[in-house]
Amino acid sequence: MDGLFPGEPRVRSSPAPGAVHVPDWLSPDEQRELVAACRAWARGPVPMRHTRLPRGGEMSVQTVCVGWHWRPYAYSRDAPDVNGARVAEFPEWLGALGRRAVADAYRDPAAGAAYAPDTALVNFYDARASMGMHQDKDEQADAPVVSLSVGDTCVFRFGSPHSRGMPYTDLELVSGDLFVFGGPSRFAFHGVPRVLPGTGEPATGLTGGRLNVTLRMTGLE
Repeated sequence: MDGLFPGEPRVRSSPAPGAVHVPDWLSPDEQRELVAACRAWARGPVPMRHTRLPRGGEMSVQTVCVGWHWRPYAYSRDAPDVNGARVAEFPEWLGALGRRAVADAYRDPAAGAAYAPDTALVNFYDARASMGMHQDKDEQADAPVVSLSVGDTCVFRFGSPHSRGMPYTDLELVSGDLFVFGGPSRFAFHGVPRVLPGTGEPATGLTGGRLNVTLRMTGLE
């Protein structure tokens, strides 16, 4: 399928202060390893599911958590809204990947060394899934959010901390891409209006859909 911006070169960009898009950041091997890890987490101890919202609706993406369990709008070590089990432990290798991501995105080794993510939210988008404009603000720390994409390309909409509406920037996140947002953009509204089916590379181990892994510092003990 044609992308959102056919023919445009894929280069590093900063759609807002503190927000950085780095195309093709994950190697093919790293993408395969991330898919394998996500498959294991999806099986449990707390399985991947469609999160139910407080007003009774259900998110179109499927989610599994590592380190801390997220539910609207709180974190806990166990998952009372799913099966009551404790979520999988946050692995050191994933923290190291997050530190490298921040260092590379900001071109600042010290910022990377100071980054200590303790949770990951893994969202799986099928061809029909989307994510409305929202803020990541349930954490008690304002450290950057690291977003990793594997599988089908998506349209990613990145706005401001002030409103769900315009102005915002639409960009494509392709398999292997890194997006980091912190500083003035840490609480920017963002969302995924649509996924572009059939644009992924089956060699990643994902034959369809999109995986998005977001690393965060909760600030919780």
